[in-house]
Amino acid sequence: MNRFALLAALCVAGCASTDRRDPRAALAAEDFRPRALGAGETGVALHVAKVFAMDEHDHIFAPGTVLARNGVIEYAGPRLAAPAGYDVLEFENGWALPGMVDLHSHVQGTFDINDMVLPINAELHAAPAYIPGNTSLDRARATGITTLLGIPGSGTSISGFGLLHKTKDTQLYDDAVIADPGAMKVAQSYNPERGGGDVGSTRAGLGWLLRQANERAVALNEAGVVDPRYENLQKVHAKELPVLIHCAGSDGVGKAVNMWKGEYDTRCVVSHGCFDAFKIAPYIVRMNVPMNHGPRTIDFRVSREGRFVGTADVYLDAGAKDFSLNTDAPVIPEEELFLQGTVSAHHGADSYQMLRALTIHPARSIGLGERLGSLEPGKDADLGVFNGDPIDPRSRCELVLIDGVVEYSISRDGQTY
Repeated sequence: MNRFALLAALCVAGCASTDRRDPRAALAAEDFRPRALGAGETGVALHVAKVFAMDEHDHIFAPGTVLARNGVIEYAGPRLAAPAGYDVLEFENGWALPGMVDLHSHVQGTFDINDMVLPINAELHAAPAYIPGNTSLDRARATGITTLLGIPGSGTSISGFGLLHKTKDTQLYDDAVIADPGAMKVAQSYNPERGGGDVGSTRAGLGWLLRQANERAVALNEAGVVDPRYENLQKVHAKELPVLIHCAGSDGVGKAVNMWKGEYDTRCVVSHGCFDAFKIAPYIVRMNVPMNHGPRTIDFRVSREGRFVGTADVYLDAGAKDFSLNTDAPVIPEEELFLQGTVSAHHGADSYQMLRALTIHPARSIGLGERLGSLEPGKDADLGVFNGDPIDPRSRCELVLIDGVVEYSISRDGQTY
């Protein structure tokens, strides 16, 4: 049986097993009390073949219904009749999945995101380069991607702060941005070593500069003083903001984890973890650091094991928590995020876990798990509807809701990707 057929079979089996394991799944439709829309309210009802909730109980409802009221999920569960006033959309063969999230993206607009005069740039932001509604975001949206972390490049070791935003079809910054700053971008392997400033062209110099900046931020926090130059770095050390760390290879990843988790205990996320970094997967897991993997999800060149190593599978086998995937777009086109799951599944990773790696896991890693990443009441109504398994390259995305609004419809807009 091929992997996609197996996933389909497991999904059907999963519905029954989750209902038996968690009685709330079977009772959800009976407990829910639908109510008609009030004046000025908006509502969308989606009837689909399968709803992948991606919640803590791994609920899969087949068939299922998702109700969105005023931009928020009101119900996700077994099929039920839509309340009065809702726009009803029927997808007989549709699979509903939470909107996909990519934490490592550079396609927000112009590419002036690397200011490499100085090696440490904790004052800089990627937001000025952000162009809402650009064509790269159009293609991303058409594949079910609803949230991106747009970050500075890796030309310097602290390259600045990225912004979390949705892929809405809008020209307005305030309509799309979730958080600015959304996370700090740090680079510690390869790219920032290309030279920047008098010190920082080597790992020795970059390591010294990073510790100097971090110690300064820690000291400012302890003194209760805010320095405009270090203000957001101070928030990183106060655990108010996460830090996404560009690093690859077992040596670079190990040192990054030791610094940002072992020495400073920040809300850090390793991004990349490619080449032979999988060899220290147990250490990364032991340090409780989420892995945001990609763009390379296989290795055959560095490890020299005489085979293709499916690195996502290795991280999962090591017990990686909140393992997620990225594109590093445009290294891999943003609209091919789902293919990161496809390739990883092909090379041994569990297919269902790859769906989580595209949805709830990145949302939780970056601190948005209470708002995004799963289809649960109270969360943002961000989701995609596919005509089959979302990571089967034969499937296509047919509808995308963002904040309860139809932002892409294949029947209305044509197939964008």
